[in-house]
Amino acid sequence: MNWIPEYNFILASKSPRRQELLKSLGIDFQVKTKDVDENYPPEISPNDIPGYLAEKKANAFSNELNNNDLLITADTIVVLNGNVLEKPADYDHASQMLRALSGKVHEVITGVCLSSTTKSVVFSSSTQVWFKELTDAEIDYYINTFKPYDKAGAYGIQEWVGAIGISHIEGSFYNVMGLPLQKLYEEIQKF
Repeated sequence: MNWIPEYNFILASKSPRRQELLKSLGIDFQVKTKDVDENYPPEISPNDIPGYLAEKKANAFSNELNNNDLLITADTIVVLNGNVLEKPADYDHASQMLRALSGKVHEVITGVCLSSTTKSVVFSSSTQVWFKELTDAEIDYYINTFKPYDKAGAYGIQEWVGAIGISHIEGSFYNVMGLPLQKLYEEIQKF
């Protein structure tokens, strides 16, 4: 028996990690992307930002969905001491972020929006991540080798810095990669 509901799944994400993760659930999907302004109101709580942005991304496709389409949009942020760390602009910015995360606990929040022509559901998932103290050499090697400029917080948990630098997590590993798979699985089944 196949668990997957009979939808035409569309993933609206350029992220190769999100595409890889959705494939791992056994879902056939097509990728459609649009450039969406990722600004959010300054008064919004960090916990609400990813869901807000995921819904904003979904709204960009609202007039293009067909009856049996199920659109999946997502956004991931890193929060350290109440401050949102987005994607780094350059080497110095990435280095600054990794130095800030070094030796501390931070939170990764991913918001997901599931949309069809008749309804929309937004949910989010949060994971606590513990980094060891990173040396300057480790930070330099990671940035120069992996160029993490497309990643919130300037790192990918599945990459070298995750293997050597993250001592443990509380929550979903896949959420830190950009898609909380277990929660997504449940929400698709309920949808």
